[in-house]
Amino acid sequence: MRIAMWSGPRNLSTAMMYSFGNRPDFAVVDEPFYAAYLTETGLNHPMREEILASQTSDADAVSRALIGPIPGNKPHFYQKHMTQHMLPNVPVDWLKEVKNVFLLRHPARVVASFAAKYEDLSLKDIGFTQQGEIFDKVLAQGSKPVVIDSHDIRKDPEKMLRLLCGALDLEWDDAMLHWPAGGHASDGIWAAHWYGSVHRSTGFAGPEGNLPDLNEFEHSLVEQAMPHYERLQSFKLG
Repeated sequence: MRIAMWSGPRNLSTAMMYSFGNRPDFAVVDEPFYAAYLTETGLNHPMREEILASQTSDADAVSRALIGPIPGNKPHFYQKHMTQHMLPNVPVDWLKEVKNVFLLRHPARVVASFAAKYEDLSLKDIGFTQQGEIFDKVLAQGSKPVVIDSHDIRKDPEKMLRLLCGALDLEWDDAMLHWPAGGHASDGIWAAHWYGSVHRSTGFAGPEGNLPDLNEFEHSLVEQAMPHYERLQSFKLG
């Protein structure tokens, strides 16, 4: 089984990768299209040069690898993807060969978290529009996507991960609820900048509190993202 997990930035995506990566039957990969995205856009993300040196910038080669032999000869392959990395030049035919899961998070939480680490945010940086577009491509290919919300996972990890495994026809494994502190061997090179809090974790954080306070510009981004978020929420598990 190959699982492509689609989210925008500052979601529960790294914790989900650690959850699946703690299963002995899963290989994982961390944002394999990141270098291709930076090359095509020219964006000056933190650790840009290190990222470009750490993985191929050839999107065609990445897509072939995602449906090729699974690393480590494992039975299953978990692929952590950022929706904004799927630029128009990135192949999409391979989506038919994987089980596509869409991980949601309220736009206000995404914007507040990302703005603390990255300046000059725009709607395209937070991935909600692209998440809806990828969802539609999966539907058009005749596949059945799965949708899950990070808020629900943090509220009751075991319940929601069991539901997710059921939707994927995957046997449940208690190892998904905890992982060793310090990160995963498959972390991207950018983990040093972005993954500090999750590296200190050994399981999913508790339930989220109230939505964060935002400035006027951040609030405008949330308003633009909400229709995309709310549409996919209508399909979510639980």
